[in-house]
Amino acid sequence: MMHRCALIAGACMLTLLQGTVMADTININFDQDQPGSLPTGWKSGVTGRGSPKWAIEKDNTAPSPPNVLKQSGSGTFPWCIKSDTSIENGSIEVKFKPISGREDAAGGLIWRWKDGDNYYVARANALENNVSLYHTTNGRRITIKYVEAPVAKNQWHTLKVDFSGKSIRVALDGKVYIEQEDEHISGSGAVGVWTKADSVTAFDDFTYTATSR
Repeated sequence: MMHRCALIAGACMLTLLQGTVMADTININFDQDQPGSLPTGWKSGVTGRGSPKWAIEKDNTAPSPPNVLKQSGSGTFPWCIKSDTSIENGSIEVKFKPISGREDAAGGLIWRWKDGDNYYVARANALENNVSLYHTTNGRRITIKYVEAPVAKNQWHTLKVDFSGKSIRVALDGKVYIEQEDEHISGSGAVGVWTKADSVTAFDDFTYTATSR
């Protein structure tokens, strides 16, 4: 009887602990929004200079058709964030397709976004075939780590970031390429997507989860 009670107590404690770290996962497929506009509840801009153009477009190749979020303008670092999010620890994931770009052909994720000059970003680049992690502080993008990785143009890829405290893990197409500790940007912030320069990039199935440490 004592052993059984201990097992039950242990199971209850495990459930309680799991309850403190589990949270709902939100998936956004952009299919409820009208083509030609920003998705509802999103905000776009650029770190640096330029004229980015973020808008919903139809794309028959989308992982969840018919709509995608597409960046077709240009700028130093165009970004688009889910403005009502505030996450300190959790995970974000997106499917992206690098379509074109002479200077860059990249798709990225941003988190702990405080404003257009301060946030983390992880990106995959089809021109350089790599995955990289940066912190953007006071408008300056600073490299934390680069890793070579295959990123084909005009194909859909999945980019995912898990972050908790100073621990960051970046995966492309299900493979982890970067596991790093960094504490340049702490506290909660918004999450979203990112490109660079003249990258024309489509995004679909943006997913985020907030967790407790």
